Formats: sequence, structure tokens, C-alpha cells
Amino acid sequence: MSTLTTPTELTTGTWTIDPVHSEVGFTVRHLMTKVRGSFRDFEGTLEVAGDAAASKVNVQVQLASIDTGNQQRDDHVRSGDFFDIEKFPAMTFVSTGVRPHADGFVLVGDLTVKDVTKQVELVGEFLGVEDDAYGNTRAGFDATTTINRKDFGVDANVPLGGEKFLIGNEIAVQLSVQAVLQK
Repeated sequence: MSTLTTPTELTTGTWTIDPVHSEVGFTVRHLMTKVRGSFRDFEGTLEVAGDAAASKVNVQVQLASIDTGNQQRDDHVRSGDFFDIEKFPAMTFVSTGVRPHADGFVLVGDLTVKDVTKQVELVGEFLGVEDDAYGNTRAGFDATTTINRKDFGVDANVPLGGEKFLIGNEIAVQLSVQAVLQK
């Protein structure tokens, strides 16, 4: 069994997600095509420990910031039919563990949407560490997962006959994160 070690170039301590250089994206099926979108307002921290398994991640995403490139669709997704942002303005992720996987890692944690909390696993890759032009140390990560929106009470849909529906239940989540080491 392999163990997960913190990469030597990844300094232990608190790292803050840089929302300007990060993305919380998703893809969902609409009929036979895919709709892509992202959330523009999010924040989070990574507490990197010497023992990678003891590291922690906390993220909060403001659901009103959804952007699929279509205002009418975005407003509908914000409504009570889907996210109900008046009642549930944010979704959160709190890690509960991390383990090695292939050339990367699996980040396990609790995702909460609409007061429903489910364990999810994000398959990730550490992309390295660089110093930026302003003397900040930055680390990069990519991660993906797939969730079923119905598991979180986001279950509005339009039946099209038989087993067919307008909107897919599986949501592919893509994360690209740049985090800044706090001094």
C-alpha cells in the first residue's frame, strides 16, 4: 500500500484559494448536448500538513454566482426549482481525508448543497509550486468528480417520455485551483 506524502516543494501552512486564477466549473447534459458553467464567487483554504493525510481543505461557493452564459437559465437555476438561493445561498466542501491515487490524490470530503451533506471524492493532480512576480508562493491543483444532483435535492426536470428527461442528473465537476501561501 502506498502512502501519500506532501510534495517537498509544497510548504506546510495555510494556503488561500485565489479566485481570480481558479475555477469551479461543471458540465451537465441538456437533451443530447452538454451545458458548461462555472461559479464566479468562491473562497477557500488549504491547511497543508507535513503528513499529507492530515491536510484539510475548506471551500464555500456562492450559488448566486452561477454562470452558464445564459441569464434566463442562470436565473432559473437560482430559483426554488433548483438551488433556491434565497434559502440556501452557498454550498460548502469540507475535506475529511486524502489518499494517494495513480500519479495524484483523492480528496475525500463532505459536500453540502441545500442542507444536504454527502461524501464525495475528488480525483486530483498536484501541478507544482511557483513564485509569482510579486513574491507570493503559489501552488496549483486540478480535481474532478461526478455527483448526482438529485442526491442534493436539486431534482427539477421535464419528462420527455419513457426514461428521457430534459436535464441530466449527473454533474461533472472540474476544479482548477491556484492557492497562495499565507505568510
